[in-house]
Amino acid sequence: MHSLKSLYHVVLCSGVLSIVFGAEPVAGAPTRPSQVTDPGVRASTTNDPVPLSGLGPDELAFFDDGLARFLTIEMVGGATATQGNGLGPRFNSNQCASCHSQPYAGGSTPALNPLVLVATANGASNSIPWFEAANGPAREARFLQSNGVYDGGVHNLFVVTGRSDVSSSCNITQPVFTPAGNPVTGQGGNTNVVFRIPTPMLGAGLIEAIPDSAILANMAANAAQNGQLGVHGHANAILGGNTNVSANDGTVTRFGWKAQNKSLLIFAGEAYNVEMGISNQLFPQERDETANCQGGNATPNDTDNFPPNLVSSPPTAVLSDIEAFANFMRMLAPPTPAASTPSTLSGRSQFVSIGCAACHTPSFTTGAASATGSARSPSPALSAQPVNLYSDLIVHHMGQGLADGITQGQAGPDEYRTAPLWGLGERIYFLHDGRTSNLVAAIEAHTGSGSEANTVIQHYNALGSAQQQDILNFLRSL
Repeated sequence: MHSLKSLYHVVLCSGVLSIVFGAEPVAGAPTRPSQVTDPGVRASTTNDPVPLSGLGPDELAFFDDGLARFLTIEMVGGATATQGNGLGPRFNSNQCASCHSQPYAGGSTPALNPLVLVATANGASNSIPWFEAANGPAREARFLQSNGVYDGGVHNLFVVTGRSDVSSSCNITQPVFTPAGNPVTGQGGNTNVVFRIPTPMLGAGLIEAIPDSAILANMAANAAQNGQLGVHGHANAILGGNTNVSANDGTVTRFGWKAQNKSLLIFAGEAYNVEMGISNQLFPQERDETANCQGGNATPNDTDNFPPNLVSSPPTAVLSDIEAFANFMRMLAPPTPAASTPSTLSGRSQFVSIGCAACHTPSFTTGAASATGSARSPSPALSAQPVNLYSDLIVHHMGQGLADGITQGQAGPDEYRTAPLWGLGERIYFLHDGRTSNLVAAIEAHTGSGSEANTVIQHYNALGSAQQQDILNFLRSL
């Protein structure tokens, strides 16, 4: 089934928005004159999500089921598998795959912004926020303050007011995001609004299956050497004096721009409620409880599905959407790198020698017995597998130039999880807010007051143009 779910187009309620994979929009220029150039977005070899190698037939059935739900366009009064579970009242998009579609479902934000059509789908009366350019990334907005106090939370772009599938008496309004700045880069404009773009989920199950001990051991083993570069870092939260562990259960969090989410299930549950306004068993309350904007759905909107006949129903039918989403992401294969060339091999060597690997750890290994659907029979696809992600999965200070002013857990205003670099060759927008699609500019943005990457970027700038180009070629080969 997964081969039939290609995203040649993202279909939205108001029409079809063609997604041109590999197209590179104009967004952000290098910060200084340079003889090196970004090789550009590498064309994908497929338009279809790829499952992990080694999955069994039962696992593939749940992968396909999760993909089908990932592609579902949500309706306000959704009551069937094809309508979803009840969009809104406030939301950012109406489909998981609309924002996670580059180079295919489960990836990152596409070349053409799908939110331009989502804004007015089904007759909605929304205006398109200034930072959602048609040739820019899909962005989520957070407010630094509300009513004079710290906020930090997501303020949804759109409301269901005016849609044909909601009561005509629903009249909630969008937040105010003005004054406007540069719509493509998202820079300038309202200083109280900061942005995030979607993180790619390719290979996410392998990341989830990395033991905490491996992450902490990697951090400890390289601490002295990294310290000489000014690189330190820590996992997201602190518990009872034991550093580098989550405040929830004492384990390492690893998903999201600030490593704020523990697992793919939590990631899915939070996104369903925050991004689409669909409450679920992890986040059971509506973010906006305006009664006449609910569409008549019970709360939580998304739950386990108890079928009338357990014998005739497929096993996948019982799962809630968030469980299905998590299964799909858990069993997505990692990106496939391009074949090595003399230039990319040289670039990889330079990448390590100048210190990039101090944060962008090339590889981990998953646990020896990692489960998908059965703890008694570990999945060969997830067990003892290499994870060539190029990230240490901990957070680092990136300085004032990249600070977004948001604190999540113990990840502070200028701290971010080291972004995994696998799949970078097929990625269009860079940095947490998608301010640039130019890899040279993204590298230069790592330097600034308070950034742990300053020494490494000094080493990069000291290289000759040929060596810098090799690093860029290497990165685009991932």
